[in-house]
Amino acid sequence: MDQELLAYLQSFLTERRVQLFDKVLKERTNHFTVAVEDVYQLHNTSAVIRSCESFGVQELHVIEEVNVKRIDREIAMGAQKWVDVQRHSSANQCIHSLKEQGYKIVATSPHKDAHRLEDFDVTQKSAIFFGRETEGLSETVLDMADDFIYIPMVGFTESLNISVSAAITLQHIMTKLKQSNMGWQFTEQELFDKKLAWTRKMIKDVEGIEQRFLEERGE
Repeated sequence: MDQELLAYLQSFLTERRVQLFDKVLKERTNHFTVAVEDVYQLHNTSAVIRSCESFGVQELHVIEEVNVKRIDREIAMGAQKWVDVQRHSSANQCIHSLKEQGYKIVATSPHKDAHRLEDFDVTQKSAIFFGRETEGLSETVLDMADDFIYIPMVGFTESLNISVSAAITLQHIMTKLKQSNMGWQFTEQELFDKKLAWTRKMIKDVEGIEQRFLEERGE
Protein backbone atom coordinates (compact mmCIF):
# COMPACT_ATOMS: atom_id res chain seq x y z
CA MET A 1 0.00 0.00 0.00
CA ASP A 2 2.86 2.39 0.74
CA GLN A 3 4.09 2.19 -2.85
CA GLU A 4 0.55 2.82 -4.08
CA LEU A 5 0.24 5.80 -1.73
CA LEU A 6 3.49 7.27 -3.04
CA ALA A 7 2.35 6.86 -6.64
CA TYR A 8 -0.99 8.48 -5.75
CA LEU A 9 0.66 11.44 -4.04
CA GLN A 10 3.20 11.92 -6.81
CA SER A 11 0.32 12.31 -9.26
CA PHE A 12 -0.21 15.72 -7.60
CA LEU A 13 3.36 16.77 -8.48
CA THR A 14 4.79 17.79 -11.82
CA GLU A 15 6.82 15.20 -13.71
CA ARG A 16 9.81 17.52 -13.42
CA ARG A 17 9.52 17.55 -9.61
CA VAL A 18 9.28 13.75 -9.45
CA GLN A 19 12.35 13.37 -11.67
CA LEU A 20 14.25 15.95 -9.62
CA PHE A 21 13.55 14.02 -6.40
CA ASP A 22 14.91 10.84 -8.03
CA LYS A 23 18.01 12.64 -9.26
CA VAL A 24 18.81 14.33 -5.93
CA LEU A 25 18.13 11.25 -3.80
CA LYS A 26 20.62 9.21 -5.83
CA GLU A 27 23.31 11.52 -4.48
CA ARG A 28 22.18 11.46 -0.83
CA THR A 29 23.97 9.59 1.93
CA ASN A 30 23.78 8.68 5.61
CA HIS A 31 27.32 7.30 5.49
CA PHE A 32 28.44 10.69 6.80
CA THR A 33 26.61 13.03 9.11
CA VAL A 34 27.56 16.41 10.59
CA ALA A 35 27.25 17.80 14.12
CA VAL A 36 27.69 21.42 15.19
CA GLU A 37 28.21 22.23 18.85
CA ASP A 38 26.76 25.39 20.39
CA VAL A 39 27.49 27.60 17.40
CA TYR A 40 26.89 31.20 18.46
CA GLN A 41 26.36 32.94 15.13
CA LEU A 42 23.00 31.92 13.71
CA HIS A 43 24.07 32.29 10.10
CA ASN A 44 26.89 29.79 10.61
CA THR A 45 24.55 26.93 11.53
CA SER A 46 22.28 27.89 8.66
CA ALA A 47 25.21 27.92 6.24
CA VAL A 48 26.29 24.45 7.41
CA ILE A 49 22.76 23.17 6.68
CA ARG A 50 23.09 24.59 3.20
CA SER A 51 26.45 22.87 2.72
CA CYS A 52 25.03 19.54 3.89
CA GLU A 53 22.21 19.85 1.38
CA SER A 54 24.53 20.92 -1.43
CA PHE A 55 26.96 18.04 -0.98
CA GLY A 56 24.40 15.32 -0.27
CA VAL A 57 24.65 14.78 3.50
CA GLN A 58 21.14 14.07 4.71
CA GLU A 59 21.39 14.70 8.46
CA LEU A 60 22.73 17.53 10.59
CA HIS A 61 22.91 17.28 14.37
CA VAL A 62 22.67 20.55 16.29
CA ILE A 63 23.90 20.53 19.90
CA GLU A 64 22.23 23.31 21.88
CA GLU A 65 23.67 22.92 25.35
CA VAL A 66 24.53 26.63 25.62
CA ASN A 67 23.15 28.42 22.56
CA VAL A 68 19.58 27.73 21.47
CA LYS A 69 18.59 29.46 18.24
CA ARG A 70 16.23 29.10 15.32
CA ILE A 71 17.48 28.37 11.83
CA ASP A 72 18.11 31.42 9.66
CA ARG A 73 15.89 30.62 6.71
CA GLU A 74 17.40 33.32 4.51
CA ILE A 75 20.91 31.91 4.82
CA ALA A 76 19.79 28.27 4.57
CA MET A 77 17.80 29.23 1.45
CA GLY A 78 15.28 26.42 1.87
CA ALA A 79 17.91 23.76 2.56
CA GLN A 80 16.30 23.03 5.94
CA LYS A 81 13.36 21.55 4.02
CA TRP A 82 15.58 18.85 2.50
CA VAL A 83 18.04 18.16 5.35
CA ASP A 84 16.97 16.32 8.51
CA VAL A 85 18.01 18.50 11.46
CA GLN A 86 18.27 16.60 14.75
CA ARG A 87 18.50 18.69 17.92
CA HIS A 88 20.35 17.60 21.07
CA SER A 89 20.46 19.15 24.53
CA SER A 90 24.04 18.02 25.22
CA ALA A 91 27.16 16.85 23.40
CA ASN A 92 27.23 13.72 25.52
CA GLN A 93 23.70 12.76 24.52
CA CYS A 94 24.41 13.48 20.85
CA ILE A 95 27.57 11.39 20.79
CA HIS A 96 25.98 8.43 22.53
CA SER A 97 23.09 8.52 20.06
CA LEU A 98 25.43 8.63 17.06
CA LYS A 99 27.62 5.83 18.39
CA GLU A 100 24.56 3.65 18.86
CA GLN A 101 23.88 4.19 15.15
CA GLY A 102 27.38 2.99 14.31
CA TYR A 103 29.02 6.33 13.65
CA LYS A 104 32.68 7.00 14.34
CA ILE A 105 33.04 10.37 16.11
CA VAL A 106 35.47 12.62 14.23
CA ALA A 107 36.43 15.97 15.76
CA THR A 108 37.71 18.80 13.59
CA SER A 109 40.61 20.09 15.65
CA PRO A 110 44.36 20.80 15.31
CA HIS A 111 44.90 18.04 17.87
CA LYS A 112 48.40 16.63 18.10
CA ASP A 113 47.13 13.29 16.80
CA ALA A 114 44.92 14.81 14.10
CA HIS A 115 45.08 13.62 10.50
CA ARG A 116 45.19 15.97 7.56
CA LEU A 117 41.84 16.19 5.79
CA GLU A 118 43.23 14.59 2.64
CA ASP A 119 44.28 11.53 4.68
CA PHE A 120 40.83 10.97 6.16
CA ASP A 121 39.52 7.41 5.80
CA VAL A 122 36.14 7.74 4.07
CA THR A 123 35.36 4.02 4.30
CA GLN A 124 34.21 4.34 7.91
CA LYS A 125 30.73 5.60 8.75
CA SER A 126 31.53 8.92 10.45
CA ALA A 127 29.99 11.89 12.22
CA ILE A 128 32.06 15.05 11.67
CA PHE A 129 31.93 17.50 14.58
CA PHE A 130 32.45 21.27 14.27
CA GLY A 131 32.73 23.55 17.30
CA ARG A 132 32.02 27.10 18.38
CA GLU A 133 33.46 30.06 16.50
CA THR A 134 36.09 31.03 19.08
CA GLU A 135 36.42 28.15 21.55
CA GLY A 136 36.15 25.26 19.10
CA LEU A 137 34.87 21.90 20.32
CA SER A 138 34.28 21.24 24.00
CA GLU A 139 36.42 18.94 26.11
CA THR A 140 33.49 16.52 26.13
CA VAL A 141 33.64 16.06 22.37
CA LEU A 142 37.44 15.97 22.29
CA ASP A 143 37.54 13.35 25.04
CA MET A 144 34.90 11.16 23.39
CA ALA A 145 36.15 11.52 19.81
CA ASP A 146 37.48 8.47 17.99
CA ASP A 147 39.56 10.47 15.53
CA PHE A 148 40.69 14.02 14.69
CA ILE A 149 41.09 15.83 11.38
CA TYR A 150 42.23 19.31 10.38
CA ILE A 151 42.45 21.43 7.24
CA PRO A 152 46.09 22.33 6.50
CA MET A 153 46.68 26.07 6.08
CA VAL A 154 49.82 27.93 5.01
CA GLY A 155 48.91 31.55 5.73
CA PHE A 156 49.01 33.68 8.87
CA THR A 157 45.40 32.75 9.65
CA GLU A 158 45.27 29.76 11.99
CA SER A 159 41.59 28.93 11.67
CA LEU A 160 38.65 29.20 9.30
CA ASN A 161 35.05 30.18 9.89
CA ILE A 162 33.02 27.11 10.86
CA SER A 163 30.77 27.34 7.81
CA VAL A 164 33.80 27.56 5.52
CA SER A 165 35.48 24.62 7.29
CA ALA A 166 32.34 22.54 6.95
CA ALA A 167 31.99 23.32 3.24
CA ILE A 168 35.63 22.44 2.51
CA THR A 169 35.44 19.26 4.57
CA LEU A 170 32.17 18.04 3.07
CA GLN A 171 33.23 18.79 -0.49
CA HIS A 172 36.45 16.83 0.01
CA ILE A 173 35.08 13.76 1.79
CA MET A 174 32.02 13.45 -0.44
CA THR A 175 34.14 13.65 -3.59
CA LYS A 176 36.49 11.03 -2.19
CA LEU A 177 33.58 8.82 -1.10
CA LYS A 178 31.98 8.89 -4.54
CA GLN A 179 35.29 7.88 -6.11
CA SER A 180 35.45 4.83 -3.84
CA ASN A 181 33.77 1.44 -4.16
CA MET A 182 31.78 2.02 -0.97
CA GLY A 183 28.03 1.45 -0.91
CA TRP A 184 27.40 4.99 0.30
CA GLN A 185 23.97 5.67 -1.17
CA PHE A 186 20.59 5.31 0.53
CA THR A 187 19.19 1.84 1.00
CA GLU A 188 15.97 1.09 -0.87
CA GLN A 189 14.00 1.68 2.32
CA GLU A 190 15.76 4.99 3.06
CA LEU A 191 15.17 6.05 -0.53
CA PHE A 192 11.46 5.28 -0.34
CA ASP A 193 10.98 6.90 3.07
CA LYS A 194 12.65 10.12 2.02
CA LYS A 195 10.85 10.27 -1.31
CA LEU A 196 7.52 9.89 0.48
CA ALA A 197 8.44 12.52 3.08
CA TRP A 198 9.54 15.01 0.43
CA THR A 199 6.43 14.39 -1.66
CA ARG A 200 4.22 15.05 1.35
CA LYS A 201 5.96 18.37 1.93
CA MET A 202 5.03 19.53 -1.56
CA ILE A 203 1.28 18.94 -1.25
CA LYS A 204 -1.14 21.30 0.40
CA ASP A 205 -3.68 19.55 2.64
CA VAL A 206 -1.77 16.29 2.23
CA GLU A 207 -3.63 14.73 5.16
CA GLY A 208 -6.94 15.27 3.43
CA ILE A 209 -5.60 13.81 0.20
CA GLU A 210 -4.24 10.76 2.01
CA GLN A 211 -7.63 10.27 3.65
CA ARG A 212 -9.27 10.39 0.23
CA PHE A 213 -6.80 7.73 -0.96
CA LEU A 214 -7.81 5.44 1.91
CA GLU A 215 -11.49 6.02 1.29
CA GLU A 216 -11.10 5.16 -2.39
CA ARG A 217 -9.49 1.91 -1.33
CA GLY A 218 -12.41 1.25 1.03
CA GLU A 219 -10.32 1.55 4.20
